[in-house]
Amino acid sequence: MATFSKKYESIIQKSDLISRDLSWLQFNQRVLDQSKKDFRTIFDKLKFLAITASNLDEFFMIRVGSLYNYLDYDRERIDYSGLREEPFKERLMQDCQAFHQDQHDHFTEVILPGLQREGVTICNLTLLSASEKALVKDYFDNAIYPMLTPMVYDAYRTFPILMNKLLVFGVVTNSPGEKKSMRRQSFVQIPANIPRFFEVERGDDILLLVPIEEIIREYVVTLFRNVEIESISLFRITRNGDFTLEESEDMEESFLEEVKRKLMERKTGRVVRIEVEEGYSKWMVKALIERWKLGEESVFKVKRKSMLDFTGLWQIVGNKRFREKLSQIPLPVKPLSYPEEGKVDIFETLDKKDVLLHHPYNNIDAILRLIDKAADDPYVMAIKMTIYRLAKDSRITKALLRAAENGKHVSVLFEVKARFDEENNIREAKKLQEAGCFVIYGISNLKTHTKLLLIVKKEGPKITRYVHLGSGNYNEDTARLYTDIGLLTTDETLANDVTEFFNVITGHSIPSSYQNLITAPRDMRNQLIKFIEQEAENASNGLPAGVFIKVNSLEDTIIIDALYRASQAGVTIKLVVRGICCLRPGRVGLSENIEVISIVGDLLEHSRIYHFHNNGNSRTYSGSADMMVRSFDKRLESLFKVESELLERQLMNILHYNLKDNFNAYVMNEDGTYTAKAPKEGEEEFNVHKEFFHLDAAEVMKVKLI
Repeated sequence: MATFSKKYESIIQKSDLISRDLSWLQFNQRVLDQSKKDFRTIFDKLKFLAITASNLDEFFMIRVGSLYNYLDYDRERIDYSGLREEPFKERLMQDCQAFHQDQHDHFTEVILPGLQREGVTICNLTLLSASEKALVKDYFDNAIYPMLTPMVYDAYRTFPILMNKLLVFGVVTNSPGEKKSMRRQSFVQIPANIPRFFEVERGDDILLLVPIEEIIREYVVTLFRNVEIESISLFRITRNGDFTLEESEDMEESFLEEVKRKLMERKTGRVVRIEVEEGYSKWMVKALIERWKLGEESVFKVKRKSMLDFTGLWQIVGNKRFREKLSQIPLPVKPLSYPEEGKVDIFETLDKKDVLLHHPYNNIDAILRLIDKAADDPYVMAIKMTIYRLAKDSRITKALLRAAENGKHVSVLFEVKARFDEENNIREAKKLQEAGCFVIYGISNLKTHTKLLLIVKKEGPKITRYVHLGSGNYNEDTARLYTDIGLLTTDETLANDVTEFFNVITGHSIPSSYQNLITAPRDMRNQLIKFIEQEAENASNGLPAGVFIKVNSLEDTIIIDALYRASQAGVTIKLVVRGICCLRPGRVGLSENIEVISIVGDLLEHSRIYHFHNNGNSRTYSGSADMMVRSFDKRLESLFKVESELLERQLMNILHYNLKDNFNAYVMNEDGTYTAKAPKEGEEEFNVHKEFFHLDAAEVMKVKLI
């Protein structure tokens, strides 16, 4: 592929902003780097490689899909890098091709040999014995063959719909005696519900994994009898999955139908990538490129010794025989603010004090038990909550259904536009609605991303409101792998704020003000900028000033400009940004006082924390919002202030530990690349994903960020 123009590269480097999409590729490179760590088992390496593949699929569906929305409809788009659509696509595809090559080199040079040392071999049928081949043939005849449907395309039949992300055999055939110009294309899609590998066990120590495509390749001729097969090519396509729901006044059945229609469009949207196995038919691929209006740069070639679609590796990762060879997360510890967890009633505890949960170091069971108890407690009158993503077999849904059956008022704002969870959310919301719960399917053209729970309990004349505010989803599955913050409280100020917020999102109300809650799209960006500007003013007046923030992504240019101005005023700014970061740190005259690190390791960093020094009268918030345009303008989000001294120190300590990490941390360079952090000479290793299991309240109270 041609080298990217030096002129365009110069434009990128001169920009004060980092491209969102190029920054995301840097993030996926950090995930791939985890698969290259020598200390990891081969199965952990396999897991991280599979994660990069799932990430890249979503990137092409959403981000590259979005780019094609501009290209196809001739709409102007200027990337943060300063490039227009076509030159940016050229650079983006060049970087994607390089990443794709890195993935496959790693798979063939590290993963395959590593698996073989563990007695696991990914192979075709040539390595099987006669009896093993007989097993495979029987499997093909009875389980695979009936599910395959050859679809021919010729002058009499329309081009078939090839589904997103499925493996497809493209077969070029000709009838005996016909001219070569009469050849036909046929397509055989491999259904998604067939396991990717057929497992052949040789005793207790040897496992042969035969990819499904190798089995079909062996017997595909049975689908094309009495014709000449010119070529058989294995490929996979990725379609545009980016869509925006139109604003609608009617948010009930018609809205759900709109979501369902868009889901179908996702399955048949514009093709944005072709992955094809080496030895493919050039005639067929050329025809596909022309049909789907792609360039050669969008064709990703895979050598036969590698494999198409690394997401299939999840079958190996999930194999029970390898469970003990994957890294194990220690058992959760008691929250510092709730050491009596499991022994003392959660309602009684919250009547006396606030509880801060830091998942997965602290169990999510405290929240689940609270909702379970609320569902059955005769004094609980109402439960209100927002839901963005749920576990497949959710205890939350079961508790809410039980609460409704027990006659309690249950209001749930279900975000049916949660990307790739739409179908599950619609299904769960329907269950609740049929049980008599008051269900709202999103708010107009906004996504509801805030995580809030309100429980109203009445004992005699006394009414108590129990509130949970968090950064993570009410999902007990991901809570074991994602780091998140949750605050449980009966504080009247926050309870009033949350009650008011629910009135706004479930009814027709315009809030006058919140005291300890900052919400979007109302005023979050402006409020955060106000805090940043206060730090800049303090620094200009010779006072100590500091901004310490931990988020998933930083992309909003208005916030970035405010941080640049604060840096130039002398404010110490330290940012922990896991994924996309469009801010350029350490640039002379622009951002010399800004440091950015990314933490990527065994746990997915999902918590958000905002801390402003404020001349010693600190402001510390947590919540659901990243610093992105969509968070500020297109989502219902909230950040909650933490005032309890112990709880605020805990949040500060999370920032402190992340900044201290020299095991999972990557330092962002001025050019947008990242350098893995390592212990300096004489310095001990500090792994943030281990240290939080050994916290001491007395030590936490000593933490200082400035």
